[in-house]
Amino acid sequence: MKKYLFLFISALVLAVAGMPSTLHAQKGFEVVKGKAFEDAIPGDFYLEGSRIPVQKRNAALVKTPAGARVVIGLIDTSGYSSHFQQKYEGMIISEGNFTVCGQKVGVGSFGFGNTKPMATSNEDMKLMIYDQAGAKVGECSGKKDASLAKPSPLQIVIGNPSKLYLGRYGFDLK
Repeated sequence: MKKYLFLFISALVLAVAGMPSTLHAQKGFEVVKGKAFEDAIPGDFYLEGSRIPVQKRNAALVKTPAGARVVIGLIDTSGYSSHFQQKYEGMIISEGNFTVCGQKVGVGSFGFGNTKPMATSNEDMKLMIYDQAGAKVGECSGKKDASLAKPSPLQIVIGNPSKLYLGRYGFDLK
């Protein structure tokens, strides 16, 4: 009987010892900075046959709860056709699955744009996600957050849920 109790306790200790990495993976999103950020942000992004500069100052690298890396950044469409300027604001490069306000984003690279309400309006902002060929693959809405202390063009706020902010408009990340 003591032998079985010892084996059971040993197995339990080994199982608990393996838990921290599992618990870490369930924590949530994590913003990555430093060299890993510098190495991950591309200088240009390819959409619909065009190479568009990425605004590194308005980009973020995050790790998902599952450990996949996701790069989200704004792109500079000035000097491009009005089609690009109206359709695209940013890009997403993902190594794993996650959701933006309930819309699944899988492995791959995507462009995104939005329909921004008037500054005095409290209407939601619509976010559209496109594949690299320009076909819409998702659309969702984000609420205006008037309490956001210092809105910037793009930022990731870690929390429960974590959020992608475009100005004052927040989109849940899961």
